[in-house]
Parts: sequence; C-alpha cells; structure tokens
Amino acid sequence: MATQERPRLLVPGLLPADPTRETYRVRRGAATAVELRPDDRLTVRDLDGGQPAELTVVTADGGEDYRALGAAAGGLVEASVLRRLAHAPSAGGAEIVSGLARRGHDPSTATALGLFGPTSRPGAEQTFRAEREAIVVVGAPEGPSLLEGGVPASDLQLEIRRADARRDVEPSLPEPLADPRLDFQVDRASALAYEVKAGEFIQLIDVQGRQCTDFLAFNAGRLQDGVERGLDSTATRSLMGSAWPQPGLFAKFYDTDLEPLVEVVRDTVGRHDTFGLACTSKYYEDMGYFGHVNCSDNFNVELDPYTIQPRRGWPAINFFFNTAFDAHNLYVVDEPWSRPGDYVLLRAMTDLVCLSSACPDDIDPANAWNPTEVHVRVYPATQRFSAAIAHRVTPDAEPELTKETGFHERTSALTSRHTEYNGYWLPTAYDNHGATAEYWACREQAAIMDLSPLRKFEVLGPDAEALVQATMTRDIRRLADGQVVYTAMCNETGGMMDDGTVFRITQNNFRFVGGAEHDGVWLREQAERLGLERVWVKDSTDDLHNVSVQGPASRDILAQVVWTPPTQTPFAELRWFRFSIGRIGGPQGIPIVASRTGYSGELGYEVFCHPQDAPAVWDAIVAAGEPHGLLPLGLDALDMLRIEAGLIFAGYEFDDQVDPFEAGIGFTVTADKEDDFVGKEALVERRAHPQRVLVGLELEGNEPAAHGDCVHVGRPQVGVITSGVRSPVLRTNVALCRMDVRYAELGTEVEVGKLDGHQKRIPATVVRFPFYDPDKTRPRS
Repeated sequence: MATQERPRLLVPGLLPADPTRETYRVRRGAATAVELRPDDRLTVRDLDGGQPAELTVVTADGGEDYRALGAAAGGLVEASVLRRLAHAPSAGGAEIVSGLARRGHDPSTATALGLFGPTSRPGAEQTFRAEREAIVVVGAPEGPSLLEGGVPASDLQLEIRRADARRDVEPSLPEPLADPRLDFQVDRASALAYEVKAGEFIQLIDVQGRQCTDFLAFNAGRLQDGVERGLDSTATRSLMGSAWPQPGLFAKFYDTDLEPLVEVVRDTVGRHDTFGLACTSKYYEDMGYFGHVNCSDNFNVELDPYTIQPRRGWPAINFFFNTAFDAHNLYVVDEPWSRPGDYVLLRAMTDLVCLSSACPDDIDPANAWNPTEVHVRVYPATQRFSAAIAHRVTPDAEPELTKETGFHERTSALTSRHTEYNGYWLPTAYDNHGATAEYWACREQAAIMDLSPLRKFEVLGPDAEALVQATMTRDIRRLADGQVVYTAMCNETGGMMDDGTVFRITQNNFRFVGGAEHDGVWLREQAERLGLERVWVKDSTDDLHNVSVQGPASRDILAQVVWTPPTQTPFAELRWFRFSIGRIGGPQGIPIVASRTGYSGELGYEVFCHPQDAPAVWDAIVAAGEPHGLLPLGLDALDMLRIEAGLIFAGYEFDDQVDPFEAGIGFTVTADKEDDFVGKEALVERRAHPQRVLVGLELEGNEPAAHGDCVHVGRPQVGVITSGVRSPVLRTNVALCRMDVRYAELGTEVEVGKLDGHQKRIPATVVRFPFYDPDKTRPRS
C-alpha cells in the first residue's frame, strides 16, 4: 500500500498554490461576508467546537434566499450579529452593513440559518453548494458573560472551493487602514521618492510576502537650507540602545543632529535589519553578477532632483530584511519572516523626503529568491492608530495586534511607560513612584498590578478531567471544587511547555491560567490524540482580565469590597490556593472570581472580571486600598519580587528543553500519580538521574548577575544565570542559576563570569532559595 510522502519543505502561512481555494476567518462576535457564484462550495467550520454560527444568504435584489445554497428556509433564527452591527457598526462591520444596504437589504431585520451549537465537536463543519450568485454573511455570536454562566465564544473558519479557478492566484492588497493621501506601488527592482508632512503616517506593505524594502528619510526643511540630514545608524543605535525597532514611545530613528525623523507605530513582522546597507553594485560584482540592478543606484536616481550627493551604498532601514549574527558572530541572511499583507506603519516626526525600494536581490535568500513589488500608503496626520506589534499563535494563523487590557484606561492615566508583554501593553513602572517604591509597597503594605495578559482556557465537558489529568504533571483528580493548583505542562521529552494554575470550578469545568497562547492549541491537539470527544477547550482570555493585589494589607483591602454568596467560601476565609466566585460591592455588584494566588512571595489575591467591568473593579480596589498605602505596580518591580521569592519565568528559568526539576519546580511532578500524562516516562528518568538543578546564588560586591551569565568553577562552566537582581530587602545581589548537580550543594563557592566569562569573575556562593521567606509563611498567613 503506497504511503503519502511527507513534503520536503514546510512553509506554513503562505498562500497555497491552489487557485480554487480561499479561506476566511469569522471573529467571535463579528461577521464575515463572501460572494459566491454558481457551483461554488462553501464550508463553515467550527474550529474549537461549541460555537454557534449564523448564516444569512442575500441575493442581488436584497432578498434572503436560502435555497440559493440548497438549504431549506425553515427553522430560521434572528441574525443577532448582523442586527447588532446594523445598530452599532464596528470596524469591518460597517462595510458589510453598507454593502447589504446598497443591495436593498435591511440588516436590522435579518434572519439566519443556525449552524452548530454548544455541543458541536471541534472541527465540525457544514458544506453548501451555491445554485446561483449570492452574498453569504456568517456571524459568530457571543453568548452570556463567562462570569454569569456563559461559555466563551470562538472564531469560525470559512473555506470556499471555487467552481472556476481564479485567474490571479497572487495575494491582493490589504484594505487601507484609513483614507490614504498617497497610495502607490513600488515595482519590483525599483525605488520611488515621495514627500511626507510632519505627523503623517507611512505604511510600507509587503504585498506578496518575503520581500525586503529599504527605506530612507531626509529632513525636508534642512534640505531647503542646503543641509543634508538623513537617517543615521550611529545616532539611532546609540540613543535607542537596541539593534531592532520596536513600536511605542522610544521606537524612533534619528539623524546626525540627534533629531527624530520617524517613529515606528505598528509592526506586523517583528524581524528587520536596521541600517544594513541597501544593496549595492559592489555586492553583486563581488558575487560575479556584473551590472545587476541595485537599491543604492535606484535611490541615487530618485534623489537627483533633491541635489543630494549620490553614494555607492546607502545605509537604510531594511524593513523585512532578515539578518542575524550566528554563534561565530558572523553576519548571516535568511528568508524574510513577512507574509502577504504584512506591514510597518511609521509616523513622520518632521517634514520628510522619503524613499522606498522593492529590493531586486535574487541571488540569495533576502527576498526568498523571487523579488516582488512593495506598496506604500501615506495617511493624514489627523488619523489615529494604535501602537502595536503583531504575533501569530501558529505560523498559519492570522496576525494579532497588541491589545490594551480592560484596565489600560486606568493604568495609562498613571504612566506613559508601557511595554508589549504577551500581546498586550503593560506598565513597566508608574510616574512619581518607580520600581523601588512599588516594590516596597508590596512588601510592606499592598500593591495592585494588571496581569490580564495571562492566557486563560476553559476546559469543559465530561472528558475535561481526563484531558487535564493527561496533560498536567499534578494529580488533578485530587483537586476539589474551588481549589487551585500550580502545575507544569510538559512535552514527551519532559521539557516544559508552560507552567500555570488549574482552577477546578465544578466536576466537569476547569480553567487553566498560563503564560503561552499556544497552550490552547496544545490542549486541543492532546484531546484529539487521546480520542477525548466530549471535551471543549475555549480561549477565555478576552473574557477574563485580572489584577493581582499583593502585600500584607491585601486581605484587609479586598475584604471591604468583595462579597461572596452563601454557596461560596467567604472571601476572608479563603486559604492559600483556593478561590471564590463573588461580586464587587454586594449581591448586585460586578461579578468576579477572587483567588488566593499571586507571584510576589507575599499574602495576595487575584481578581478576575470581564474587561468591560475592569475600570470599575480597579476604582473600587484603589479606593479601598488608599488608606492602606496601596500603590500600582509595574513589571520592573514584579521582576524584583518574583526573583527574591524564587518564582520562575518562561524563557528564563525554563523552556521546552528544561524539565520541572531543572526549573526548580520538581514539586509539581506528583511522584505517585498513577494515571499516564504527557512526559511521564521521561520525567521518571530525569528524576532518577538529574543533570542540572536550579539553585540560589548570593554574589559578593555590588555588581549584579544577569540572565545568560556563565557560572564557573575554575575554567569549566558549571552553570548559567537564569535571573538576577539586587534585593532591596536583603541588601545584596542574588541570582537564580541552573547548575550542574555536582556543584549544587549549599555553601559551594562558584564564580559568575562577566565580559568573556574569564576576564572578570564575581565570587558567589550557593545559598538556600527562595531567598525571601523560604518557608512561604507570608503567602500562607
């Protein structure tokens, strides 16, 4: 029997070469419209399961005709999503509503064919064949709030199989972000100059994916004075202290006068070269390609009208150019990360003369060996765009832009210092306080912190316990309703996929709170592998935003505002790793979940609420905490707290190559757990034959250790620093270190390497950790 050969090269996320297939996404709470022609086949797919769909079929004359898809018109339901969009159009929804109105259809009275339901399986699908032309609108309705007994909504997928293959299989341009003032294409192997006014926005779009575009900008005002002031690599890198651009307040590019010319507002790729040379004739000549068209010469032609002196090589921002330095510190190039429609959005800080190229490089991976075009749009300064970086959960997933949490309205009023964390903007420190003051507030009084970027997943159904038991290192069957447990989630080799907490809400309802968005994908994959057909994994991150209230006064503060019904454990009586479902302000107040958990080493709680209620929850807690000295707390202070308390962090203490014993949380691997779980066999072996272990180090002197510093005994390296901090309460430098077990004994003397690891050494001693309150008497109090 012939077996299907595995493809030699996997390139997920790019447009497939099938001209008859199209896919679209229907976001939760939103709608997507597609146009069908005779004999086209439409498949509606419930990716995560348990998600209803509303399918409305509109004909050319504005009527609804479900027989156009071969469906019966009986049993129709109200098209709740479409009706809501008719009364309150949203981004994307307004276009659907206006399009239907042009056909004479009134979306406010729309009906729909109801598909799927609360028990539909993950991947459930229904296919229709178009008998005649029609517009099909598919909505993904949201149900009641999760905190009021609802189930999180999830996305749907639409797949169209065209009866007639598309003539053009190339990607189409994405829709403009607003009405552009300039809108033009830079043809492959060419460059164009254009002028931009201060405050205007420049969108550089990779139309077909994996195509680099070099960018130059000059101060237009200085050019009129006869002075050339363009983007300068040395000034920018010195002022930014970073080789890579990032959106936000500090993502600026400067000239030699240290004046900012542009700032990055959005970046959907995350991988660029800042100030490599635009390709030059010399590069191609040295490779044996004489006379090859190049960006630098193309720029010189475009710059001639501006009397700018030509150069053989122009230092440029090389957007979408994927460069790196390898283990030998050599400069290397690989294919760009950009996908069709990816873009960078810049804001002009002054009047500019700009140049953009579509790089002609076809002799190396710079443009994936196939140069294509680039598109440029310029938007008026009156427009407003959120600052964002995009990320993808899987390589072929839609990009997700950085979001604001439900508490952002309150935190942003207190500080402008935000950083992108796990897909959201979070404060690093607060104005008039700073990390040290925030740290002491948590240690001595109380602090409140936005931790909404934590990923939440509801695991529901009769097979829910079996799935959680099979994927967590803890024995989940021992968990009682209303109890929380801290656990690891490992792969088959014993490496940690993530750490997190499992909430047992009822017999068949669990909530996993972790740090990685991929956790939900992993759980669904394991459910399918195990053949668990009666379990649903639903992402509830957008339904539950949370603040952490930590510190000795946290119980007294929250006891003033949290009401719990008689069926729940009274808030003041919550023990460590327990939770109650209650409300803020009394029986008719805001629904919340309050858990006695945290990440500070202090007595503390986390309060979960719906994002729309977040400002009111913040206000209630802050008002109650003011007499107790409550302060807001940012990421910088949190890092100090968690290192002192010996709490681990993904990418520092662990990754998928590090097991829980090496990460310092071997206690999460239940030794007598009878049921099998992912990684169990490997972890039995690793427990019996450990190679590395997490230890605490106390350093001499006042110089701290940093993540990645090597640790030596003599010349050989015996460990690596995972995290380090100068402890305010201990008044010394401490660090967490992944150490060879032979040097893990308390009192062992080692040296932390600086510079090249040998020219400078800081003496250190292995000490007990957690460094602060090692017996955890404070969180247990």
